[in-house]
This record gives sequence, C-alpha cells and structure tokens, in this order.
Amino acid sequence: MFKKVLIANRGEIALRIIRACKELGLKTVAVHSEADTDSLHVRFADEAICIGPAPGNLSYLKPINHLSAAEITGADAIHPGYGFLAENAEFAEMVSTSKIKFIGPDADVIRKMGNKSMAKEVMKNAGVPVVPGSDGALSNVEEGKKLVEKIGFPVILKAVSGGGGRGMRIVRSMAEFQSNFQMAQAEAQGAFGDPNLYLEKYIENPRHIEIQIMADQHGNAIHYGERECSIQRRHQKLIEEAPSVVVSPELRKKMGEISVRGALEAKYEGAGTIEFLLDKDNNFYFMEMNTRIQVEHPVTEMAYDVDLLKEQILVAGGEKLNHSQNKIIIKGHAIECRINAENWEKNFMPHPGQITSFHIPGGPGIRVDSHAYQRYNIPPFYDSLVAKLIAYGKDRKEALLRLNRALEEFIIEGVKTTIPFHKKLIQRKEFIEGNFDTGFLERINLLED
Repeated sequence: MFKKVLIANRGEIALRIIRACKELGLKTVAVHSEADTDSLHVRFADEAICIGPAPGNLSYLKPINHLSAAEITGADAIHPGYGFLAENAEFAEMVSTSKIKFIGPDADVIRKMGNKSMAKEVMKNAGVPVVPGSDGALSNVEEGKKLVEKIGFPVILKAVSGGGGRGMRIVRSMAEFQSNFQMAQAEAQGAFGDPNLYLEKYIENPRHIEIQIMADQHGNAIHYGERECSIQRRHQKLIEEAPSVVVSPELRKKMGEISVRGALEAKYEGAGTIEFLLDKDNNFYFMEMNTRIQVEHPVTEMAYDVDLLKEQILVAGGEKLNHSQNKIIIKGHAIECRINAENWEKNFMPHPGQITSFHIPGGPGIRVDSHAYQRYNIPPFYDSLVAKLIAYGKDRKEALLRLNRALEEFIIEGVKTTIPFHKKLIQRKEFIEGNFDTGFLERINLLED
C-alpha cells in the first residue's frame, strides 16, 4: 500500500478523498490553483502546493504540474477524482511511468472505454446489450445516411471522444441529417479536438440507469446496484437516487451481472460506472462507461452502507474486494440534489461570487458534501457545484420527506443557487410518483408553478 496520496483535483471531491485517506491512515497532498488558495481541501490536507494560475488549463489540466507536485512532496499515489484529468489516458500513463500509483484503471483501459465505439465493442463481446448503430466512427455523412436507411429514425449522432452532452445531435429526418452531422462534427472538434462521430438508434423517452461496479487486481468484480439519473438538463444530471423506482430485484440482478461481465471483459480495476438507457418495456442498452468515481456516488454509499472511496483506494493498493456479491444488500433509499451556484430562473446561468451566509441542514438521514463555507468566494473558472445534499430514509417516501426538510433548512446567501429549483421539482406529482424520464425537464415549466 502506498503511503501518501496526491489529489489531482479540487472542491468537494478533493475534500471527500482526503477524508477517506485519513480514515485509512494515509497522508494527503492537496494541489490548488491561485484561485483556490482558501479552499477547504487545501486547509485539511497534510500538505498543499500551488500548481498554477486560476484557469483550469493552466493548472488542474496540466499533467506535468501534478507530477511535479508529487515529486516535490514525495507522494507515491495520485487520485484524480472526477472531471479534469480523471479519464485522461495520457495522464494515467504518465503517472504510472513515473512509478506512482494511479488510483484508477490502467491507461489502456481508460483509452479503450473512453472511446465510445471501442467501448461498445468490448461490451458486445461480453454479451452486454448495445443500442443498434455504427460499429465505429463514421467515415463521412453518406455512410451515416446509408446506416439510417437500415435502422430508421430517430437517430442520435455522438462525438466518439465526447461526454457531457457535447457533440450530440438528435436527427428525425433525412432532410436535417447533413446539417446536424456538420454541427455535431464542429462541436466535437471544438470540445474534444476530435471531429469523429458515431451513430445510434435514438431511444425515445428512456430512463438513465447506471450500475456502480468495483473491481480489484485479482480478477474479482462486484456491483452495488443501480442509480436513477434521469432528472437531467441538457444531458447534465441534477438529481440522482438509489435504488430506482422502476428497477425490480430481478432486473437489478440482471443488469448488475451483465455490468460485472463487462467490467471483467474490459480488465477493469477500481471504481467505475456502466451507464444504460432503459426503455418503457424494461429493455436496457449500454450507453457508456465512466472510468472513475462518479459525482453521485454518495447515494450508493447511503443506500448500501458502503464507503466507495475507501474501497477504491484499497483495491488500488492491491487489496482484494472486501465484499462478496451476496453480502451486498440495499439498506434503504437515498436521493441527491446537486446544489449549483446558478440562477435557474435565467437558464441556469452560473453565479460565482462570495457566500455571505451559509447554513447546512442536519438531522437524521442527511448528508452534505461541500467545500464551501461562509465568506467563501466561488471562483468563476470551474464547475458551479457548491454542495451535494443527500437524504436517506428507510424507503423513498421517508427519503423525500427528509430531502424536503433539508432543502428548507439549507441557506446559501450572496450567490444564486439551485436550491429553489430543487424545492419546486421534488413537489411535482410526477417526481413524487417516480413518473419521469430523461426528457422530463424539457416537458415541464417550473417557472410557471
């Protein structure tokens, strides 16, 4: 087992990793930009080192800066968290060749599973259901048109190297195919430096269901059930919960076993998530794999009474998995709201600035993961996530009651946040009944409620 972990990240996930490391008796190194000097992860790490100016591309996104910080501080492991360089295969490779342990899968696995067409092929080989579409990147627009004639509309064009909803276009007719193809290409090139696209059949009104997996270095893999991630805006998740109201124990077992097969086929190590689209007939199709810990991991931790970060770190250190599949049992229900510094009434416009008042909720079943505090300045350079509010109950009804109470208690002043948005959303009849899909927010208008 390594002894000192450098956290190549910032914000709440950096603080979460520090807490897990401390419980394992590991020393921690926080890196930070000039804008994050006063962030809590800097305060609570054993050591801290500045790695560059405020913009992410000059600090957190520069691999050599993290490696230099690791060399200076003697860190023998690097945890990438999520975002930034977490799924950057070149970074993982540089870390490994520097004789430092990368807490995550091998660089080749990241590279393979980060390429959507290659990931799809891996999953097909493992018997995982995939959405009908191109076998790889489309060579040109005409190839795409020929494929559409076979599988039919609607289809979705996706960036091969994409994520976060960028480089994606839904196409419903041949008349709009070429223009959408060109727009998706341009967006993919701008966002990822790779214009290549692939094509899939578009599943109408699906639910977004993801399976949490964990795999060790000894050929063992398990799953911790599913998370419901269908409440989204422009493909960005806003609320997550575990378990899903529409996934039966039989379907959970089937999706979990298939996900484990996929992880083993990929020769995966560590924490990862396999994401599916679930249609109204309970048919599910592989969408993508995230080769890192997820933002929404706390709902699984609460519902299953497990510490995924500690598990992830232990398997990176060579330990065997602590749990066998038959011992992993749902203990209750958990729901997470992402509290962002955004003005939701103005199209979720980012709202950085100083927090003048900050009061987090408490009481039974409430957890808040946050790096914020009173008089903390939210910088304009990064993701707008301020906190994750997680409510746990013996069932979904109790979790929702506690979530509603906690949102009422959560006070953040000085900046606009999405707390009022969440208050309105969880009062909707459809949400309370679990009657929603990935297009739900596009069909309603909370501003008129």
